[in-house]
Amino acid sequence: MEFISTQLDHYCNDHTSPECEVLSELNHETHTSVLNPRMISGNLQGQFLTMISRMLQAKCILEIGTYTGYSAICLAKGLPADGVLHTIDVNEELEVMNTRYFKKAGLEHQIVQHIGDASQIIPSLNLQIDLAFIDADKKNYPLYFDLLIEKINPGGWIIADNVLWSGKVLEKIDPADKATKALVEYNDKVHEDPRVENLLLPIRDGLMICRKKK
Repeated sequence: MEFISTQLDHYCNDHTSPECEVLSELNHETHTSVLNPRMISGNLQGQFLTMISRMLQAKCILEIGTYTGYSAICLAKGLPADGVLHTIDVNEELEVMNTRYFKKAGLEHQIVQHIGDASQIIPSLNLQIDLAFIDADKKNYPLYFDLLIEKINPGGWIIADNVLWSGKVLEKIDPADKATKALVEYNDKVHEDPRVENLLLPIRDGLMICRKKK
């Protein structure tokens, strides 16, 4: 399902600041050497994440789902000098690639990588989080929200990617489709939680943005 026409999408990208050299190189390598390259955030969403990080002046960011490190770099670019981004991914095979690009971006001192199951790692982290970005296994989105909400500072933010899931959230759900079922549950969960205020934006495949009330 297209939320905007291809022409409008191109127009938006053409009127968005271009990728830096490091992100452009990472984008190219992801598309030529890594499975499922469509999972990469891309420039439009990447610029959005950088601007959000910069506007919030978040000192502690937690990302769930590193993949090849594109969104981590975008988020870290918005950090203040004393800010840190923690990023979690289950795929240890991509860690070397991620580290290489974090160094190329000059951000390796502000990015901490965690390899393993996010549902086990999140409870072990002694962090007070200003901003969290969820872009990992869809079936665990509701669980990630429950694990994050107590660690998010009052006034802090959670952004979840892919919450429109190519429009599948509007269709009759196949009982075997655990990902779509979980995303519908996540959207409803956030929308109905009195601890947060929320906005669902149709950027790329949908971003659910919520702010923890003070």
